[in-house]
Amino acid sequence: MNKGFTKVFVVCVMLLTFLKPSSAMMKTRTLKKEPAIVLAAFGTTTKAMVTFDFFEEQLRKELPDKYKKLRVEWAFTSEIVRERANKKFRKAGINRRFRSLAQVISDLEDEGYRKIVVQPLHIFPGIEYESLLRMINGLRAAFQDYGLQIKVGAPLLAHWESLEEVVELLKGSLIPSNKGCNIIVGHGTGETHVGSNITYLGLERLLKTYYPNAFLGTVEGVPSRTEVLNEARQCNPKKIRFVPFMFVAGDHIMHDIMGQEPGRDGELSWALEMKRAGFEVEAPEVNYKGKVYYKGLGFYPEIDRIFVKSILRKLKEFER
Repeated sequence: MNKGFTKVFVVCVMLLTFLKPSSAMMKTRTLKKEPAIVLAAFGTTTKAMVTFDFFEEQLRKELPDKYKKLRVEWAFTSEIVRERANKKFRKAGINRRFRSLAQVISDLEDEGYRKIVVQPLHIFPGIEYESLLRMINGLRAAFQDYGLQIKVGAPLLAHWESLEEVVELLKGSLIPSNKGCNIIVGHGTGETHVGSNITYLGLERLLKTYYPNAFLGTVEGVPSRTEVLNEARQCNPKKIRFVPFMFVAGDHIMHDIMGQEPGRDGELSWALEMKRAGFEVEAPEVNYKGKVYYKGLGFYPEIDRIFVKSILRKLKEFER
């Protein structure tokens, strides 16, 4: 659990320890009958944050009529992202604030909500997802005397069938073998013991089965940058398309992968390294409200629909 989560959680626990609900308060307080939806993402401070807007628009459009008016809130799990984003908003005079998961759920509870669906927008069931689950368990314990129910949706690749479905959905973003090769770029995790590494290796295996000219590489794990770029050097024709396999094609894609200038330490982006090796490079883009962005997974309506279905499953559990 990161420091931001820890601080907020400890405060919540201390407050709730000393402020137990009295029976009179519980009888007179106005409680909401309907559930609320909380969308939990790592977050970004880049222009790619519009991916969240795209997702929410699709969610509201695809929710059945009986859920159309449900409260939808966002929580951002990275303390660094929240701090930087909020500083950026204040400086620009923008009336917006990134809140943590603990803050969002505490605020909803304070407003009388007793049923909350939390849908993580994580791709892999890795460290960030596990941290979120620990936070949810802590909040359940902290609010147990208030009758708060929290149901949590699954990350995108929680099941092997979802992995196959997502790999098939990538087809439209890939270039064919006679035009070059594709490098699917995931975030990765540096720790060897994390279970999501199995999913990365399973993804690599499926990609090779479906698309012989597609290779998986990760920014912080396996398969590594060195491994995938060495493999891609064998590609003919000499053209590489870097396809983001992250919900938001933010800082990592803009700088580590597609950066057009060497970093402060002189390190080249993946694209620059391949350019110097004689390759033409590109990445899929999307036009959203008149502006062009790199296409993260959150800009695929079919992939967003998988998350929407997860939300609907959890909402229906409240009706049993």
